[in-house]
Amino acid sequence: MRVRTRAMVAAGVALAAVAAFGVYLGSREIVGKLPLPTVQGCTVQADGQVNLNPEQMANAATIAAIGVQRKMPEQAVVVALATAFQESRLENLAGGDRDSIGLFQQRPSQGWGTPEEIRDPRYAAKKFYAALKKVKGWEAMRVTDAAQRVQRSAFPEAYEKWADESAVLTRALLGNATGAVACTVGSEPLLRGAAAAAALTHGLNLDWGKLQTTVPAELTGLAVPAANLQTGWRYAHWLVSHARDNGVKRVSFENLEWTADDGTWAPVENGSANSALVVAEVYAEG
Repeated sequence: MRVRTRAMVAAGVALAAVAAFGVYLGSREIVGKLPLPTVQGCTVQADGQVNLNPEQMANAATIAAIGVQRKMPEQAVVVALATAFQESRLENLAGGDRDSIGLFQQRPSQGWGTPEEIRDPRYAAKKFYAALKKVKGWEAMRVTDAAQRVQRSAFPEAYEKWADESAVLTRALLGNATGAVACTVGSEPLLRGAAAAAALTHGLNLDWGKLQTTVPAELTGLAVPAANLQTGWRYAHWLVSHARDNGVKRVSFENLEWTADDGTWAPVENGSANSALVVAEVYAEG
């Protein structure tokens, strides 16, 4: 009786296993036929690779641009990005420890500004760079030591783990790499037409200072003069980084173009891009 019971149990287990395997195969077949959602994200490749979501990418690009606008050296941008990585994962947080706010988790009670000011990524970045500039000898310090002199964190070594990622981002966002920022932003832009072009121009001027942009006659968007290749790639990478929120469809520079359709840089078809201009096209009115 015991042997028969064991046999029946074994047979039941076998049948269950077969059924489960059938469900597994069936589910694989069904999943394979379903359209997969487009994953929005950005890949930065510049002697290393960093993957970010669109919000993180836009914030990183703004932090880097403000560093250039403030005439800070490249290492300052590395320190700023490593700090924002650690404090907020490059996301503009509404709150944090005690009254900490924003990208750098700055505290109104410690004199960093009002909550509304600190939630502005540009204001927060400017305040960080101003504080870093006051640290004597910060240029020769490790990333984590320079950041700690500004932040006064309970975890002074924590910033160092982001040093490599921040160096990759800095190389790309300061224009020391070609076609290094590629973002997949989806096919439904938040803004279109004149509103998109106006928002893009406004953001560009806030981050980089007043630029002499022009409006291309053949498309809706803007063109930014590039004094050299490094400057051009700074603007090009910034435009791709801010593509999702500003309805950017295409960015072209130096015989390459990024398109929102496939999210990558490729050679320009049927002609060449102007190496003296960075051109951004936004989605037309739908």
